[in-house]
Amino acid sequence: MRLAICLFLVGLTYNPIHAQETKPQDILQNLQAQQQQIISQLNDIRQLLAAVMRPPQPSEPPSALATKDELFRGASDASVAIIEYADFECPFCGQYEYEVYPRISKDYIQTGKVKYFYRDMPLPEHPHAMIAARAARCAGEQGKFWEMHDSLFAKQNLLRDVDMPGRAADLGLDAGKFSECLSSDRYTDEVKRSANEAEKLGIDGTPSFFVGIASPDGTVTNLKMILGMRPYDAFKSAIEDTLAAKK
Repeated sequence: MRLAICLFLVGLTYNPIHAQETKPQDILQNLQAQQQQIISQLNDIRQLLAAVMRPPQPSEPPSALATKDELFRGASDASVAIIEYADFECPFCGQYEYEVYPRISKDYIQTGKVKYFYRDMPLPEHPHAMIAARAARCAGEQGKFWEMHDSLFAKQNLLRDVDMPGRAADLGLDAGKFSECLSSDRYTDEVKRSANEAEKLGIDGTPSFFVGIASPDGTVTNLKMILGMRPYDAFKSAIEDTLAAKK
C-alpha cells in the first residue's frame, strides 16, 4: 500500500522543465487538477483502510422494504427487486456499475425478471457525493434521473459543482431549471434520509444491496443482503434463488 501511494505521488510530481514551456495559468490549472486527483485517491485509500477495519456486518436483513413510488429500471410486474445503496464517488460502486451491473441488466432487467432501485448513501469521506446525488435528483425533475446516474458513474473524477452544468448540457436538460435546483437545498434532506435509513438497516459501506420478491403494492420481501463489490455470480445466485421462491 505504501509503495503504491509513493508511486502515485511521484507520477504527479510537478515538472519544472515542462513549466517553462507552459503559460502560468495553464500551470495553475494543471496543479489544481493534480491536487484534486491526489485528494480523490487519498479518500479512496482511506475507504479501503476503513473497509479492512470494518467490524462484522449483521447477517439478518429486514423482513421487508417498501419501494412504492420510487423510480426503478425494468418491468413494473417483475418478480424480483434489487435495491442498491450507493455513493456516486465510491470507487467500488463505480467498479460494480461497469463490471457487474451490465450483466444483471442484460440477463434479468431487460428480460423483465428484475426491477432495479437505486438509493443514495453518500459517505462522509467523499466530499462530492452529496452534490452528485442531488444532481441526479435534479435531473430527475426533467425525466433524466437514470441518464444523470449513468453520467456520474461514467466520470467519477468530475463530480464538483462546476462540473455539473456540462453534464446537464450533454443530457439536453434545461440549464436554468437544473441550475436553480442544484443551487438550492432541494433534495438534501431526502438524500440524508436515505443514508440514515441505510444505517438503520446495518449498512455502513457502499455498495450494498437487497434482493427480494417484488409485490404489486411495492413491498419487497424474502430479502437477501449482498454487501460490497461482489462478482456477478453472487447476484445471479441470489436472483435465481428468489425467482425459485416466487414460484
